[in-house]
Amino acid sequence: MKLYQIPGACLLVGSMLAACNTSSNKEKAAGTPALNQINLPAPYATESVTNYSEVIGWRDGKMPQAPAAFTVTEFARNLANPRWIYVAPNGDIFVAEATTEKRGKERIEAKRSGLAKSQNIGRSANRITLLRDANEDGVPEVQTIFLSGLNRPFGMLVLNNYFYVANTDGLWRYPYQPGQTRIKGRGTKIMDLPAGGYNNHWTRNLISNADGSKIYVAVGSGSNNGENGMEHEVRRANILEINPDGTGERVYASGLRNPVGMGWAPGTTTLWTAVNERDELGDDLVPDFLTSVKDGGFYGWPYAYFGPNEDPRMKGQRPDLVKKTLVPDVPLGAHTASLGLAFYDRAAFPAKYRGGAFIGQHGSWNRSVLSGYKVVFVPFHNGKPAGPPEDFLTGFVSEADHKKVHGRPVGVAVLKDGALLVADDASGSLWRVAAK
Repeated sequence: MKLYQIPGACLLVGSMLAACNTSSNKEKAAGTPALNQINLPAPYATESVTNYSEVIGWRDGKMPQAPAAFTVTEFARNLANPRWIYVAPNGDIFVAEATTEKRGKERIEAKRSGLAKSQNIGRSANRITLLRDANEDGVPEVQTIFLSGLNRPFGMLVLNNYFYVANTDGLWRYPYQPGQTRIKGRGTKIMDLPAGGYNNHWTRNLISNADGSKIYVAVGSGSNNGENGMEHEVRRANILEINPDGTGERVYASGLRNPVGMGWAPGTTTLWTAVNERDELGDDLVPDFLTSVKDGGFYGWPYAYFGPNEDPRMKGQRPDLVKKTLVPDVPLGAHTASLGLAFYDRAAFPAKYRGGAFIGQHGSWNRSVLSGYKVVFVPFHNGKPAGPPEDFLTGFVSEADHKKVHGRPVGVAVLKDGALLVADDASGSLWRVAAK
């Protein structure tokens, strides 16, 4: 077992989740157990397994469960794989509806393996839906198709009277005025993006800096661990930085297998990302993570993981990169598919949540016991993690059969009224979590 120093975190793997969450402040002050120490098992300590969940939907009045101080309501339903949520400055809510498509032999194999029961694999809706809840009563009075005919859209951004959309193969922008309910004009493609490869990594997310002078584009890898050759990974497993017109591209950070969620820690200029790590090294490797992103930083993929731990499948190929691999800040458990990220920058929730991070965990397929399938919360203090992740929105895994799930949370966003909105793509729902 290898021991690494991780600022403000403890590894949530299997039964360790309960141990991390029950550590008292007194114990932390005494240094036992320290939050910044984790044990990583050796690669292949357990067999790599394929264990797809089966989505059964929400029946008989079942709903996700939040802590006692909150209420959960269904904000929208019957959406076509609502994957990501963006809240515009005026409070309008945009939902990207897109999915992994399987056709021909891939579709046959998905049905044989059980993948088809765990996620939507049909034709992608390829659209963005607008929802508006102007009176903030938790019931949108407007729901309309805002933009359609896209190519697996995901990240969205309103900046300088433009509406930006990150398709899987390129970044587009459209003239936009706050309050409009449909894009009618032609857009402009301002940036090509690499597409294809490992199909679950089609998502491309967007975020701008505070003054709107730069846009950051998250691009996941085209493979699990570079098995198709690194020549196919150019501009992938990176966060790219560009100017708002698409020029000036540079790699802001690299070695991030699938950095989907991005956010700025409130009160700081520090970018954070939630990263979906690699598979097939065993039940408890490799932990997904939440980390601050350093300009020019390298985070390991595919040569090393969670610090300078060399991936045995890439042994001896790039010892220089293994050595320079940065250790992430907060481990989130292996195979949890930690994808969503939203910092809580409102005041409606109790004080402990203010400034902290909510993370949507889409759920495992490469673990003997399902992991993820929930939204977790990481407390922050003065812009830095102040404790281990804790469960926030649960109940997605069936109590009657732990191989079945009601839905799969992914995108998370904070609304202008201070509620948290969670995209449940597998069930086609959006869940609203509000303080009582």
